[in-house]
Amino acid sequence: MTGPAELAERFGTPSYVYDLDRVARARADLFAALPAGVEVFYAAKANPHPELLRELRTGGCHAEISSVGELDAALLAGFPGDRILYTGPGKTAEELTEALTRGVRLFSTESLGDLRRVGETARKTGVTADCLLRVNHATGAAATSIRMTGVPSQFGFDSETLPGLAADLREVPGTRIAGLHFFPLSNAKDEAGLIAEFRHTVAAAATLQRDLGVTFRLLDIGGGFAAPYAVRGDRPVYGPLRDALTDALDEHFPDWRDGAPRIACESGRYLVADSGTLLTSVVNVKDSRGQRYAVLDAGINTFGGMSGLGRIMPVTVEPHESAGPGGGPLTHLAGPLCTPGDLLGRNVPLPGAAPGDLLTVPNAGAYGPTASLLMFLGRPAPAEIVVRGDTLVSVSRIRHQRTYDHGQAPR
Repeated sequence: MTGPAELAERFGTPSYVYDLDRVARARADLFAALPAGVEVFYAAKANPHPELLRELRTGGCHAEISSVGELDAALLAGFPGDRILYTGPGKTAEELTEALTRGVRLFSTESLGDLRRVGETARKTGVTADCLLRVNHATGAAATSIRMTGVPSQFGFDSETLPGLAADLREVPGTRIAGLHFFPLSNAKDEAGLIAEFRHTVAAAATLQRDLGVTFRLLDIGGGFAAPYAVRGDRPVYGPLRDALTDALDEHFPDWRDGAPRIACESGRYLVADSGTLLTSVVNVKDSRGQRYAVLDAGINTFGGMSGLGRIMPVTVEPHESAGPGGGPLTHLAGPLCTPGDLLGRNVPLPGAAPGDLLTVPNAGAYGPTASLLMFLGRPAPAEIVVRGDTLVSVSRIRHQRTYDHGQAPR
């Protein structure tokens, strides 16, 4: 059996449970929402678990990574180097060397200096790197979302500067300009806003191709696909997006259907968020000056929501059927850490919470353990349980350093 109670009893809590069948459904829904032939890069930062990466690879996705650690996970999952895009604003010569020697050839670059660093490392490695120019466009279209462009940023070339850099960009030894990389927004609030942003991006890319005097071979138009995070709700299934994006591409890149250029999107949370459930147990319940606290064995070290600074609040917790009935005040969800910042939710309806109760947090497949404060206070990492429907696939736990190597201090 792979129900929450059985898994919690067998493997303990806190634990994450990821269902590969749900990953497969999300992947199928996303491909169905995009024009035929559009490639999908999975943003491994959402969840780099090799089993999830392997499921997405076998379904036709590419991998987008930003570290050597994510490169390790992608290669372990079977991605060849030519299906990996390496991104990030702080790529060092050492990690570029490792990526290039392990077969990665496609990089997203954030500035002329970043492009030159990729080129210099590629030349020393004896290869040529295909580079996308990430664009920090001055304007956007979606009115509601987490905007990623249009402000001063460490990410991307400011779009207004690119035409003036064209000659320098084309002449960096060790590199070929393959195309552009956009990522204007995250977690779009509605489909209309997502469509508007994609239309804006495609039109901007066509203008930049003309201004740069480069024929693009790949155009990554970003993502923004939404999914609920740690609350009840269903992942959206997009309808009009496919036709709207097809029309925009036909208008601005009439040969795109023949691969000139290849078109790509990227997604993280959409593909994995609803595959995951967090299992956590109530350790203690206490009342303090009229407020109730349920202390859980999962805190911001387990489910930190990128930083543990409140981005995930309020979460939805669902008492398992084994939890006791009863009433009571709204409850603050505290974790086990020795800091008042270890709160997963405030004023959460949790009637009758008692020590030993098993709780579940839905839609927890994205930004879980690796986006949390795993090292803080040295508590063990949560178990990660992978299932496919009712079949147990694997159980693992991230190992993190809890001891130190003691050597002589330098003199």
